[in-house]
Amino acid sequence: MVVEPTKKTPLSSVLPPLIFGTATFNYQFNPDPYELDTKGLVQRALEFGVRAFDTSPYYGPSEEILGAALDTDFVHANVPREEYFLLTKVGRVIADEFDYSREWVHTSVQRSLQRLKTSYLDVVYCHDVEFVSEDEVLEAVRELRRIRDEEGTIKYVGISGYPLPVLCSLAHRVLKETGEPLDAVMSYANHTLQNQLLATTGVKELKAAGVDVVPSASPLGMGLLRREGVPLGSMGDWHPSSNELRAAVQRASDFCDRHGEKLEVVAIRYALESWLELGSSVGSRGDPASGVPWQRESNEQVGGARLGVSVMGVSRASELDKTMQVWRSILDGLENGEETARRAGRWKRDHEWSLNRKRAVQILADGIQEHLDAYLDYTWPSPPVGFVNQRDVRAKQDVSNTLLKPADAPLTPAASPQPEIQEAIVTEVLPLR
Repeated sequence: MVVEPTKKTPLSSVLPPLIFGTATFNYQFNPDPYELDTKGLVQRALEFGVRAFDTSPYYGPSEEILGAALDTDFVHANVPREEYFLLTKVGRVIADEFDYSREWVHTSVQRSLQRLKTSYLDVVYCHDVEFVSEDEVLEAVRELRRIRDEEGTIKYVGISGYPLPVLCSLAHRVLKETGEPLDAVMSYANHTLQNQLLATTGVKELKAAGVDVVPSASPLGMGLLRREGVPLGSMGDWHPSSNELRAAVQRASDFCDRHGEKLEVVAIRYALESWLELGSSVGSRGDPASGVPWQRESNEQVGGARLGVSVMGVSRASELDKTMQVWRSILDGLENGEETARRAGRWKRDHEWSLNRKRAVQILADGIQEHLDAYLDYTWPSPPVGFVNQRDVRAKQDVSNTLLKPADAPLTPAASPQPEIQEAIVTEVLPLR
């Protein structure tokens, strides 16, 4: 059983090393996420031993869908709330709008609690911190910690984003100015076959800033490393990669085809397996998902060391089954893997098979990276060139209008009261980061 986390318990002692990311419960990755069997998917993940779910208010209906999937008779009867972790985010409103103010952060937390149907959130990140100033991030972190200490509805506080220099700079500044390090910094698309900067440069800096856990998300680079190419939901082609990078990925995929493998299969196993070790110093000792239905597994059963934490994202049962099969095989290759397999009634040589598969994947990874060549460790700009936070634009316009049009000024035709017509509110679901 997972020990209920408190602020006195390091996150690295309790967070599971495999987290179910629900950015896929969104229009970006699927034409209609409401048509997915998300309740069945979450139930099956829980049966496999998955005990952590990552979401965000920015992921369209993801929080609402996840909350409904966890609010079922099956979950209530078999998996008490204290046995699983909920991770969500604040700050990003839509693609071009961010609000890190104390007021909005508090409102966002309250809304997430309602949507997820829970009395507390295990981890709350400041979402995509590169899009706002460092001062704004500091204000949001302080508010999240106030909620943690005074209201008790948050357990741990972190930040998330893409550019590693920004994440590292902020982690150091939070430690310097508050005297308390961040519990978690989530990086995405920075530990893949194409980009390994998180392992080569990020871990050292984040660890030096006192960060406890560094989850690595998006092992496929937001869907870039797939035979079919980047995912196309109802929002079209949103992926920030260039045509040249996509062409290099296609050449790498053709290489895998010639050797009877799929690019995404190799990419997922490589990222998950290598991060267990490379991310171990900023990893966790929480119980791993066994990948075997209704068989829980403790960290001690796979060696007892800290394991690098990864976030996976799937949309369908078949994808989940394959991912968990790969995860189980990876765990079989860890210390005590042979004994664990024997006790579980599986093949006594599963440990040996896992180690051999690891060597084969490494050989394929070398070939893939030869084809990616100039695009190894390439990163796309985030935020994109010319980005402007529309929340700031509107705030300036409001101030300008107040100064130019005092209350006693005569109304112009444009400022005249309009008929009271109730308009439908259209929420635009925009690309994730």
